[in-house]
Amino acid sequence: MKLGIVICSTDAETVWNAFRLGVFALKQGDAVGVFLLAKGVECEKLNAGPFKVAEQMQALADAGGRIMACGTCLKLRNSSGSELCPLSTMKDLHALIRDSDKVVTF
Repeated sequence: MKLGIVICSTDAETVWNAFRLGVFALKQGDAVGVFLLAKGVECEKLNAGPFKVAEQMQALADAGGRIMACGTCLKLRNSSGSELCPLSTMKDLHALIRDSDKVVTF
């Protein structure tokens, strides 16, 4: 299965669980793409208590998942993409949705 995950939240627990799902799906043999949109582009900086978001993001990337961050949303926050979360476009989001068997949002 091809799983698309769209994250629009900055709630550490929610984002952590979204990436946990992605890591689990990869371990099951699925392909996983994650698109960070709106507030979700800030998630690389989320680490609240037991919710180590950056660790889960790295685990997803290390397992073969792909993470993309909305360039417009990053620019609105005077930020830029990173190696882990490269700057992406609506074209990339559209392709993720079009090519996924299932898409979930957090």
